[in-house]
Amino acid sequence: MGVERTFVAIKPDGVQRGLVGEILSRFERKGFKLVGLKEIIPTRQLAEEHYGVHRERPFFEGLVNFITSGPVVAMVWEGDGVVLSARKLIGSTKPLEAEPGTIRGDLAVNIGRNVIHGSDGLETAEFEIGLWFESSELNDWTPSDQSWRIEN
Repeated sequence: MGVERTFVAIKPDGVQRGLVGEILSRFERKGFKLVGLKEIIPTRQLAEEHYGVHRERPFFEGLVNFITSGPVVAMVWEGDGVVLSARKLIGSTKPLEAEPGTIRGDLAVNIGRNVIHGSDGLETAEFEIGLWFESSELNDWTPSDQSWRIEN
């Protein structure tokens, strides 16, 4: 697979419920590297661009209103196969269908308040990272344990 980057956002319900640390730690324990992090209240324009693929769907307005209703913790994670692995960590969009042990399976309340967003593919990740972050906000760094990690 190789080293990839993905976009992950803790939605307003996750931030307001105090789940930021729990969610961050799950990605860190998995071994991914955090290269971008900020807390913002998204503008309507940002939200509409982010959810643009759903523009014609009846739930579009609700998505935009919810994501702009409070602070969001936006992140960029880096690692081998991080896009697919993050999706597995996050779990199904519908919390009732999400496996126990996933973020949504353990923490989400319902489909409208499912705590977290993660890019669904490499192309989407690239688009979302560019939408939410300036290149100057992303950090390239080498973990101190890099020298003893086993490469496959």
